[in-house]
Amino acid sequence: MYSLIRRQFFQFLRKASKTFEGKAITAETLGGLLNSSARSLLSMETDKGLPYTDLGESCKKTSTAHRSDIVFITGRFRSGSTLLWNLFRQMENCTAYYEPFNERRWFDPSARGHSMDNTHRGVSDYWKEYDGLEGLGQYFSEDWPSKNLLMDAQSWDPAMKRFIEIMAEQAKERPVFQFNRLDFRLPWVRHYFPNAKIIHLFRHPRDEWFSCLFHDRCKDKDCSLQEFFENEGFYLQAWSQDLQFHFPFLASKCIQHPYHLFFLIWRLSYLFGMQFAHYSISYEQLTESPRMVLTDLLSVLDFQRYDLDALASLIDPRQTGRWKYYADEEWFREQEASCELIIAEYFGKDCMQQKPVSV
Repeated sequence: MYSLIRRQFFQFLRKASKTFEGKAITAETLGGLLNSSARSLLSMETDKGLPYTDLGESCKKTSTAHRSDIVFITGRFRSGSTLLWNLFRQMENCTAYYEPFNERRWFDPSARGHSMDNTHRGVSDYWKEYDGLEGLGQYFSEDWPSKNLLMDAQSWDPAMKRFIEIMAEQAKERPVFQFNRLDFRLPWVRHYFPNAKIIHLFRHPRDEWFSCLFHDRCKDKDCSLQEFFENEGFYLQAWSQDLQFHFPFLASKCIQHPYHLFFLIWRLSYLFGMQFAHYSISYEQLTESPRMVLTDLLSVLDFQRYDLDALASLIDPRQTGRWKYYADEEWFREQEASCELIIAEYFGKDCMQQKPVSV
């Protein structure tokens, strides 16, 4: 009887710990106790290797994760990342994977559906590169799209690493991965894929914000935060709930307005991209000067063969400044200034040296 009760209790505890409330209680209880890692106790710099020559040694340097031809594209939702992905997709010497952590599970024909975003011009599907990769399902986690969004170099997720490795191994040409859920995981990518190149794409936050507003209610400046969460289309609430354990100012109780939350996450994402990516470009630069930007970008990635005219022809600049239909410049500047103050106070003044793109 005791063992049954004990088993049922721990089953309940495991389920409860996976909920938002359970994580909040755990984070509050443990505080900073989890910040110290067992890795800090050992310095591998002093390791002289195995004491016996007949023991198997690491083949780390020849592993897939250490390949130098892998490219990661990281960008926020509605930043133009689909456009950039499609450019690489059109190159004969690339295999470009679209948003691998998407909940539609592109590798699973029974789950991915057939719907398309009609704002993604020139894209007929998102999944053809995944055909034949149904085996990825054994590694994919339903938590990846919206949980544990921040991962540092010490984060441990061998399934995620193997998930990416398999796609790289199965790519017919040079593997390129486009992510909208990797920005706060870039430290992990840099650690586990040390020779890969990371391309960071960002867009003016006001235009990106307005592009996210699909529902009419969300386009009303007076829409409350709760109403916005009930009608939004790009996971702002889910990101707020997960990232607030690292950045407490993202908690709903601290948020003045939906754009306030959006800008804080956009700003943090920008800082992560600038610090951990190898090359950063703005959507505006890409669309206004495509030939110059693509030449520079492809040079950084050491691409030798490409049709610059064909790639540039795929870029159709979108209208900018549509955010003015939402609110005037003074309102936006007030919101952004209050967010900048929060971030400056939380991190200190050093991060403020990296200014967002000017209006």
